[in-house]
Amino acid sequence: MIGVFDSGIGGLTVLRELLTLFPAESFLYLGDTARLPYGSKSPETIRKYSEQVMNSLADHKVKAIVIACNSASSQVFEKEWRGIPVLTVIEPGAKKAIELSESKKVGVLGTRATIQSQAYALALQKLDPAVQVEAQACPLFVPLAEEGWTDDPITNLITYRYVQPLLQTGIDTLILGCTHYPLLSNSIARVAGLGVQLIDPGLAVAEELQRQIESNKIEGSKSTERSLQILSTDLSPTMTLWATQILSPHLIQSFEHVDL
Repeated sequence: MIGVFDSGIGGLTVLRELLTLFPAESFLYLGDTARLPYGSKSPETIRKYSEQVMNSLADHKVKAIVIACNSASSQVFEKEWRGIPVLTVIEPGAKKAIELSESKKVGVLGTRATIQSQAYALALQKLDPAVQVEAQACPLFVPLAEEGWTDDPITNLITYRYVQPLLQTGIDTLILGCTHYPLLSNSIARVAGLGVQLIDPGLAVAEELQRQIESNKIEGSKSTERSLQILSTDLSPTMTLWATQILSPHLIQSFEHVDL
């Protein structure tokens, strides 16, 4: 079983990619919805919360942990946790952006915590020192996504305010540096236009997990039956509805409240 976690529903977009790419693997998703969003909190608090969630997943005997949260990824630097391989979304997302950008001008949208950490800028410039990185914090995006306003006139206006300054710098690639942001991808794509490629780090980390399984760094599943379980620190009707809609047609075996 592979563990996946996020502060809320955003990480479900990563889980959806994983479910599609790994039809034989079982997954345990933990959404720390009682304490979301992580992106507005201090690095120390994000780190503490992330450790608590990873410990919970380790207690459930997962064989790998995918941190489907950019804010958490910016504060977790270990490649293993209690002997379990850890994958974050930042390095795979940065690698995909470098591969696709022709102008070497890359934009990053993220929470305040992710942007202030400069995690993407450091990862991008480590891969290619010549890359120009333009970053924009988008604190209103997570509440819009959690509220379900994924294709609303207000969302379109806010998206324009966030994305337009990046477009003026000449970017040709834009990283959606929060796992909630793919839920707003229609609005972001409309503002960005056809000349800008959107990078979903969720898909990128799924591809990285595939590489690690193929190279036997992580053991592949030998089971013929999949299990899909959802844990939440605040199991609300909204959480169960979003999980069912985002992960459809994949069948969720159980929802469970968990204390950390």
